[in-house]
Amino acid sequence: RRPPRSTLFPYHDALPIWVSEDVLEAVARALQLDEAERTYLFDLARAAIKPARTPQRRSRAQVQPRVQWMLDSMTASAAFVANGRLDIVATNSLGRALHAPLFDVPGRPANFARFQFLDPRSRDFYPDWEGAANITVALLRAEAGRHPGDAQLRELVGELSTVSDEFRSRWAAHDVRIHHDGAKSFRHPVVGGLDLGYYTLDLPTEDHRGLRLTIYTAEPGTPSEDALKLLASWAATTAGASTPATERS
Repeated sequence: RRPPRSTLFPYHDALPIWVSEDVLEAVARALQLDEAERTYLFDLARAAIKPARTPQRRSRAQVQPRVQWMLDSMTASAAFVANGRLDIVATNSLGRALHAPLFDVPGRPANFARFQFLDPRSRDFYPDWEGAANITVALLRAEAGRHPGDAQLRELVGELSTVSDEFRSRWAAHDVRIHHDGAKSFRHPVVGGLDLGYYTLDLPTEDHRGLRLTIYTAEPGTPSEDALKLLASWAATTAGASTPATERS
């Protein structure tokens, strides 16, 4: 019988540094770990072998212009690039419009986890708030396994744990997730309900290490497709209104 998820990885430092990959594979099979949990187990083992001496402050990655060009070419899809801490580091016009509430806080990057747990509007924005919250924390937990010495990630987790009981209880569950594809519902303040499918891809080049591209699309012929088109028109209108006339001419 598979043990509860919360008992799979109770302590980061519980893995002895001499454990071989064969032993880890046997543990993964015995515990019936899924892909994300298996990856997390191996990440913890590597971290135990080569622990970071001091917390590392990784700079907020910037995308190359060619990635932004690719994003801007996707006019019918909401697309963005995020890092492992769930900061949005680049987006196209529709992606920014879809996640408009996340960009309301000046002076710091739009971050899915902060919005999810610190902004009361997230309860309306995500109809399935509980499911969205579970995924958000599981993604951060997986990132903590990959980069246990990331100082900014530790600060983010500390901030959320201090302020949000909802985050703290989920973080203690040690659930992990690898973000590939799925469906998500939104209740957008401008266009209302949206049911969208998404795919997430790792950006493969060295200068984009740790960044992931996510693309949201609507099923053709559905009310969500109509709403997404309306949102694209709204985004174009608001962008034009905020551009000085001298720049538009």
